[in-house]
Order: sequence, then C-alpha cells, then structure tokens
Amino acid sequence: MDIEIKKINKLGGPGIIVAAVMLVFVILVIILYNSGVGLANDIGIREPVFTDVDFSLAPQSVVDDARVLADELAGDDEARQQVIMEQLVGSYLAASNADIVIIFNSGGMGWNYVKDTPGWESILNGIIAKLQELGQRPLLINYCRTNRGLWGSVKEMLEASTRYTRKVDDEVKRIEYLVDHLPDIKVIIAGESTGTVLTEETMSYFRDRANVYSIQTGNPFWYRARVQERTLRINTNGTCDDAFSYGNVPGMVWATFKHWIGLSSLEDNPGDILKWLKAPGHHYSWQYDGISSAISGFLEDNFGQ
Repeated sequence: MDIEIKKINKLGGPGIIVAAVMLVFVILVIILYNSGVGLANDIGIREPVFTDVDFSLAPQSVVDDARVLADELAGDDEARQQVIMEQLVGSYLAASNADIVIIFNSGGMGWNYVKDTPGWESILNGIIAKLQELGQRPLLINYCRTNRGLWGSVKEMLEASTRYTRKVDDEVKRIEYLVDHLPDIKVIIAGESTGTVLTEETMSYFRDRANVYSIQTGNPFWYRARVQERTLRINTNGTCDDAFSYGNVPGMVWATFKHWIGLSSLEDNPGDILKWLKAPGHHYSWQYDGISSAISGFLEDNFGQ
C-alpha cells in the first residue's frame, strides 16, 4: 500500500488535476453515450418536413404501428413520440404515391441538408431524373443521424467507432416500417463519405429483401465494406483515386498544408472532409462522367421497366 501511495504522490499536484479531469471526462462520455443526448432529439427525417400530418388518411394499422415504433424510439418523451409518429405516417403517405424511396445519409457529422452537400445534391437530382426517365416515381428523404452542436459531434464520433450500432437500429426500423406496409415499394439507401458506414450497416439488415438497394460514394478507408448484392460503391470520381477511401494519409496531409498556405491551384483535385481536411479525389458529383454513367447503369439494370 505504501508503494502505491508513493506512486500517486509522484504525480504531483498538476498530475492529480489532469488525472481528475480525465476521469470526469470519461464519466461524462459514458453518461452521454448511454443517454439520449445527440440521439433522440433531431435524429430522423430532416427533409421533407412532416408536420401536422392527417393520420386519418392512413389505415389504422399503419397509425397503430407508428405509435408502437415511436414509443420504442423515443421512450417516455411524449413530444418526441409525436414527432416520430408524424415522420413515420407522413413518410408512409408520401411513399404511397411513389415507386421508389431514396433515403440519403450525408457525410461529415450527418446533420446536413441536401443543399449543404452540393456534390451529392447534383447526384440526387441526377438519380431522380434518371428514375423518372425510366418511368418511375421517386421520393427523396434526407435522413439526419446527428444533432448539431458539441454533444452531437461527440456522440457521432462514439457511434462511428461502434459502426453506428444504435443509429442503425433507428434507420432500419423506419425502413422496415415502409417496406412492411408498402410491400411493392422499392428503397435505395444512399450515402456519401462517413454516411456510407450507416448506409452499409443498414443495408446489411436488408440483404435478403430484394426491394432494398444501396448507392455509396467515398467509403472511409478504415471501414471494410461487405460484398453485398444490389449495392453500387464508387470510390473514385474518374480523375484520381479517392485519398480518403484508399487511405492516402500523406496525400491528404500535403493537400491540406498546401491549402493552408495558399498553394492550392485550380488544377488540384477537389475534395475535403469536414470542410478543413483536404482529400484529393474525395469529391463526387453528377458532372463526372464516370459517376453519372455508373449510377445510370445501376438504375437501368435494377429499375428499368
């Protein structure tokens, strides 16, 4: 015991303070991770906005199942239950007039609106136009997986380290709700960059559902994606390999350094992560022939009349 006390004393005042701060931080992280903060507030359908939904327009069984699911996802938070019910029933009513539902998972921290992801906004517009050309009626849903703010960011990083164990459950249940009540509907789970991890993990739950598909761009290099049917993965925009997908860390560091000191040129391959870390090739847009042709071919093969 004396030896242990001496070891602690050797830390000195500053060392003890640092250790105490670290302990408090760990405790806060554990509490945060096991709480609903950053998970139960804004997570869900961001676009379109479903409010004041007329539940009488849906079959009673659809409303009843939405109520049960909202209770599972929101717990005792009655206000949050109402929001989820409106999202579920609203998405059902909207999907009732569609043939294909596109569920988009954005990159970064996962809270972006479609307009905030200009590259993928053009891809989504291209997908919608192509599906309409094929005689389909598409519906776009933007899925939000993270609250904005510091705690939402911390929660996102913790969830990412576990392959979004909890957030996958939320998205899976929402998709199941649609495909169970609309058996003829088809679903495309789409994702970019870090959003591909949630996309891939969610898709794995539907590997045996022939009406669920996936389109992904820019998978993170630390995540090993599975080989799955009905899935299109693109990790190059045709100009160069994606540094973020292929783990070209030196390339990202050098590109970031050049950007910081103002040496980047228009000829450099665009791409970034979280707006500040540059990743050559990590830029996906419908304007690249390799991307538009690959996605168009995928849509023609799977959704052509």
